Amino acid sequence: MGITSATRHKPSGDDEATAQPQSQHLPQGTGRQRAATQGTDLQRERILQAAAQLFAAQGYANTTMAQIVRALGVTKPFVYYYFRDKQEIFETLSWRPAVDCFTALDFAAGDPRRASEKVVEGIERLIRATISHHPAAFFAYREPQVYRPEYLAAQKKLAHHFYDLLCPLLEEARRDGDLDFAETKITALAACSLPGFLYSWYRPGGRLSPDEVVAELTKLASRVIGLQVKKN
Repeated sequence: MGITSATRHKPSGDDEATAQPQSQHLPQGTGRQRAATQGTDLQRERILQAAAQLFAAQGYANTTMAQIVRALGVTKPFVYYYFRDKQEIFETLSWRPAVDCFTALDFAAGDPRRASEKVVEGIERLIRATISHHPAAFFAYREPQVYRPEYLAAQKKLAHHFYDLLCPLLEEARRDGDLDFAETKITALAACSLPGFLYSWYRPGGRLSPDEVVAELTKLASRVIGLQVKKN
């Protein structure tokens, strides 16, 4: 998801205690809406879905609020009630896949499975989240220059959270004899870069179904991390 830094860092006391990112909420300045209801959530979704198609088809710079309004058949005040501007719409669309991707390794604290099983499932979740959030999951790769510094900082924090879980799991699985690789950081980045390149070639409705694409990419990522096939 755009930022894939695997730089290891010492978490703060709060982070260390919870092993979770401090916040999964997008820093934003909203429109005039003050309280969400079921009805307003539906309207926000209408706006987001219409905007997502326009951003995907013609890019951020070539998409205007007026075009979003026309696609919805509403007035500008209607859209501005829910969103401050088109940048907030773009960031809101991008934030959902960022959270789903970078929390792919958030397993229960008492999960008894081997580290290698968690690594493979986490990478599979990452790939599946990227595909399921098409096209919004690809915005960060296509147009990283759009985002505010506050957004980028929040996304980077999520990325750190993901890699702070992945790298120790990789090393534990290597000690268990389940994985075979040399450099932890390079291996983590290489395996997780596979879904990052989806934006350049993935199209819904292709020869392979989304589930088949997930399965193929998970197999490739398993080779990157050196998953050892146990023989009976």
